[in-house]
Amino acid sequence: MLGIFSFSLLVISLRNFPPQSLNQGAYIAPPPMLERMSFGYSEVIADVLWIRTIQDLDYCEKSVGENICVGDSWLYKMLDTITELSPKFRIAYAAGGLALTVIISDIDGATKIFEKGVKELPQDWPIAYRAAYHYMYEVKDNKRAADLLVQAGKNGGPPWFLTLAGRLYSDAGNLELAESVLQDMINTEQDPVLIKRLQDKIESMKKAKPTK
Repeated sequence: MLGIFSFSLLVISLRNFPPQSLNQGAYIAPPPMLERMSFGYSEVIADVLWIRTIQDLDYCEKSVGENICVGDSWLYKMLDTITELSPKFRIAYAAGGLALTVIISDIDGATKIFEKGVKELPQDWPIAYRAAYHYMYEVKDNKRAADLLVQAGKNGGPPWFLTLAGRLYSDAGNLELAESVLQDMINTEQDPVLIKRLQDKIESMKKAKPTK
């Protein structure tokens, strides 16, 4: 009975969030250790939280620069809770991790979500591929990016992933490779917010290219 009551309160609070509260920036992250209070409803609660999350994938409560959000963001907390409740919740890693790194640039949060994703779903090559982009362009860790591309290539990704990994190991052509990865993500994405941000990233890269 206690479980049903607690679950009902959570559903009501998340699904019936007053619009005026959202306009005022009242974004409340789930309480810590929610998975211990789920009373057998972990998967259902994760679904409800995801429905709430996708309404504001671009929300940043405090920015430290243009399109750069402080770490431990609301989006990260939502995704972390969802994946604690449901460790195999694929879309939270694939779309959520990409939103963290590309849309609001919560780099630390994206790193944690992607690492959790490649650990829980090691054979899911698109997640490893997106994580590789994150490490290559945002974290500047080519070794980890190359390792992730090898993982993606060995689990169904196209053969050129291994070539790309080899180039990363040799620290060659990073900017061109980043543009290639982003364009490939655009071709497979459906969320217009993510697509627009990916396009903006490519444009910013082109502008930042050193002139020969």
